[in-house]
Amino acid sequence: MERNIDDLIQDLVKRKELVLDVDGQRGEKQHKKGKLTARERIALLVDKGSFVETDMLIHHRADKFGMQKREIPGEGVVTGYGTVEGRLVYVFSQDFSVFGGSLGEMHAVKITKIQDLALKTGAPLIGINDSGGARIQEGVNSLHGYGQIFFRNTRASGVIPQISVILGPCAGGAVYSPAITDFIFLVDEVSHMYITGPKVIKAVTAEEVSSEELGGAVTHNSISGNGHFIAQSEIEVFEMVRNLLSYIPSNNIDDPPYLPTDDDINRKDMELRSIVPTDNKKSYNIKDVIKILVDNGIFMEVQPLYAQNIVVGFARINGYPVGIVANQPDVLAGCLDINSSDKGARFIRFCDSFNIPLISLVDTPGFLPGKSQEFGGIIRHGAKILYAFSESTVPKITVTLRKSYGGASIAMCNKDLGADFVYAWPQSEIAVMGAEGAVDIIFRRDIEAAVDPLDRRQKLIDEYQRTTSNPYEAAKMGLVDMVIFPEETRPRVASALSILMTKQDLLPAKKHGNMPL
Repeated sequence: MERNIDDLIQDLVKRKELVLDVDGQRGEKQHKKGKLTARERIALLVDKGSFVETDMLIHHRADKFGMQKREIPGEGVVTGYGTVEGRLVYVFSQDFSVFGGSLGEMHAVKITKIQDLALKTGAPLIGINDSGGARIQEGVNSLHGYGQIFFRNTRASGVIPQISVILGPCAGGAVYSPAITDFIFLVDEVSHMYITGPKVIKAVTAEEVSSEELGGAVTHNSISGNGHFIAQSEIEVFEMVRNLLSYIPSNNIDDPPYLPTDDDINRKDMELRSIVPTDNKKSYNIKDVIKILVDNGIFMEVQPLYAQNIVVGFARINGYPVGIVANQPDVLAGCLDINSSDKGARFIRFCDSFNIPLISLVDTPGFLPGKSQEFGGIIRHGAKILYAFSESTVPKITVTLRKSYGGASIAMCNKDLGADFVYAWPQSEIAVMGAEGAVDIIFRRDIEAAVDPLDRRQKLIDEYQRTTSNPYEAAKMGLVDMVIFPEETRPRVASALSILMTKQDLLPAKKHGNMPL
């Protein structure tokens, strides 16, 4: 039986219009909440006109609790692919205006199909999360859907970049997909993540807490460490995502994207001589050093509000992306502790997964002492950063600016952990501990017996610094490749990067290591 093509076309148009919300009723609900629609968000992320939507007409097959009568356009999630600065990306965007963006069986099928395509074609996956959680009416099928997503997140880890943008509620099991991905973006007073919400917590523990305090953007960026970036609006958050993508390759085989620069690689800035005080008790902001070191002073810091005693982030040197790992003397004197070790290790492993060279800027007096740190597992957490640097095979360049003591000296990637080049400034001190502490241990009786203990102690400290803790002792042993003038740092690092582009370093054959988690 021949059918009228015009009727068939009209039928298709109507089906698409239902999904696309052509009358704007669902979109209006989102706008009244001060939020954008799922498709408006995608439009902010990808290049104009590049998005191709997939599985628009998928439909659930639930038949309990009256679900057989429910129309859920697009199954509450928009999926597809597009480009960012001309590079392929895959996207899913949950649609809270459709059945609360709840995840049922076919909602999950749409997401997993996109995940599979991203992995097959080697392109980043960006998930925009705005969902009421599991679709309770579909029971175990909803749990099955989450499990399928988590499994693919894990299998894709280290193969393609995975980015999560939280733009609404993300509760219960739903939080674990973002947690497995590489980076989580949140918007202040819009994003919420938690395992159990305020009502459940009050019922179980009698604690009263707001959604914002419990799982808001500030909480996850400054306290829990679950978030990596915080934005003030949805428009800003997608600008930040696009910026992040400019530093990272599409997959673990590609090279990071090169961007030509007009910043002279041989630029020498004499200001570096004064930024870092030679008095190791004085603090300074390591970001001032980073901005001088990198191209045009542009640095994209990761987790800027969390574990601020270590600074990590992306920059470029001579146009090539690099990952910066730096102690921050302005916070806890630059000590490493539980949270900074976790933060540093995770960033190091991301860079290593995606062929991004690592530059360590060292100024640390050691691991933070204290009962709370020991009880909290500083041994295990501190081992993570040791493990991450040791495991990494990308080019590794270390610059010791000032203090480099004890286990933290090793943890910040010295020669023993595979640093390809180690540079040191003239004022740097590389030793088991600072001169004062060492003298108090080694010469305790000598000092006590002296006619003038304070004078004797100071002379011993000066002698220890002259003979033991200066960079030249490490250079004699080949543990420092070069003692450089501070203003030479950019040219030396750029030169090292250029010759390390062809570096090859293979790990022993194994299924995987057993990182101290």
